[in-house]
Amino acid sequence: MPMRKAEATADQTPTEQPCDLLIVGGGINGCGIARDAAGRGLSVTLAEMGDLASATSSASTKLFHGGLRYLEYFEFRLVREALIERETLLSAMPHISWPMRFVLPLDRDMRFDASTPASRLLSTAMPWMTGRRPAWLIRLGLFLYDHLGGRKILPPTRSLDLTTDPAGRPLKPRFRRAFEYSDCWVEDARLVALNARDAAERGAEILTRTRVVRARREDGLWTVTLRDGDTGAEQTRRARILVNAAGPWTADLISGALQQPSTDKVRLVRGSHIVTRRLFEHDRCYFFQGQDGRIVFAIPYETDFTLIGTTDAEHADPDSPPCCTEEERDYLIGFVNRYLAQPISAGDIVWTYSGVRPLHDEGEGSASAASRDYVIRLDRADAPLVNIFGGKITTYRRLAEAVLDKIAGIRPDLPGPWTAGVPLPGGDVAVDGIDGLIAALRQDYPFLTGPWARRLVRAYGTEARRILGEAQAAADLGRDFGATLTGAEVIWLMEREFARRAEDVVWRRSKLGLRMGPGQIDLLDDWMKERRRHAVGE
Repeated sequence: MPMRKAEATADQTPTEQPCDLLIVGGGINGCGIARDAAGRGLSVTLAEMGDLASATSSASTKLFHGGLRYLEYFEFRLVREALIERETLLSAMPHISWPMRFVLPLDRDMRFDASTPASRLLSTAMPWMTGRRPAWLIRLGLFLYDHLGGRKILPPTRSLDLTTDPAGRPLKPRFRRAFEYSDCWVEDARLVALNARDAAERGAEILTRTRVVRARREDGLWTVTLRDGDTGAEQTRRARILVNAAGPWTADLISGALQQPSTDKVRLVRGSHIVTRRLFEHDRCYFFQGQDGRIVFAIPYETDFTLIGTTDAEHADPDSPPCCTEEERDYLIGFVNRYLAQPISAGDIVWTYSGVRPLHDEGEGSASAASRDYVIRLDRADAPLVNIFGGKITTYRRLAEAVLDKIAGIRPDLPGPWTAGVPLPGGDVAVDGIDGLIAALRQDYPFLTGPWARRLVRAYGTEARRILGEAQAAADLGRDFGATLTGAEVIWLMEREFARRAEDVVWRRSKLGLRMGPGQIDLLDDWMKERRRHAVGE
């Protein structure tokens, strides 16, 4: 059976006692694996060189989706798995994920990416359709999308008359028909933090801002040297199995700190997004198709904004921070302006963000064509090593199960899968119970405004009450940092969700940075640093 930290013998310190699993990477894959493994009784240490979700996992388009366009690449297994997962995940975290309807306007100028298998097949069978993405083919794809995953909660596809439906008002008059289908929104960085927190409550050790600088196989174990990013202090951990979930740094970790050979390569693809003022009043998302074969979403965001993305651009170096280039910004603006009745400009943009997708390099031509599927490699030598390539946020839980399946081949006593249907912290509420939760919170805490109560429930679910405690007024929640952020909430995030700095709070645990000024954020950062100094006794 796995050895727990509490079982360390008297002559061994906790750092000398080997853990079952040492996971490198605090993105969604690493934290999902940590949660699954800890729940099966394995002792787990996770090391993340930055904050949780500080790279790819906080820079997604914020969707649990099957990947409608992946059908054009005939990736039916990936789409089916993702479609099934949408509702599994929705049921486990209805506070940070919710159903969303997507409006797909029909346009005779819609085009395939010429490199897709579907485009090539259609061009061969119907040469007069070369390059076109006809409405009947889109409807066929949506029929498959409705039925591949055994949809039970989400409503099916329907047709829209844009001349009468409110979804047509923000669009140019030439768009008269559309299809509307279902996917789900998710607060991506909160998803990571809640997986890490649940893992910690099940016994995992979560080390943020901790870099793996060396790792070597030694007497059937991994000896791993870790460096604290704040102090520079180094410590050693030993582990029976090492899991490389370093995302964009997966290949660098293999060739660098691990000094291991590998024939697998990582392809880095940058996805950039722009956030504008709110562009339409309804709560549906648009799925826009371009003349270049790509697609872009325009999504209601944080009540007062619209999120537009994403791009697909090659990114050379994982250590080069991704940013939305002027070219990408102008591309997204031009893309949506083909559809919008009131065009936008760079002056409408309030924020941009970019992330790097670490895709398994299988030699595809374009960045858009690179597979979003995941690949897991197990090296069983002396001390086992698991390397993870690719993946997407929708399939993170299944990826974690697949990794544990690999480990079960080494540890035949390992218990089976357990995470399907088990709520994340705060998610123990029905999918349709969020509005009732908000109403009850406002009744019990009358000083909360509607937007404030909604934000708390959408972040913390049933645990919002634990943050508010016995408060009778806003002043009882400690310092007011602005935008409804209080000292009580920040303390919760520091003590339970591993936040250390203001950026962790206002850009990952929340998006309050959109509503706070630089001065407010600086004051929050100073307050958090001072609290940490007192906590460690400096």
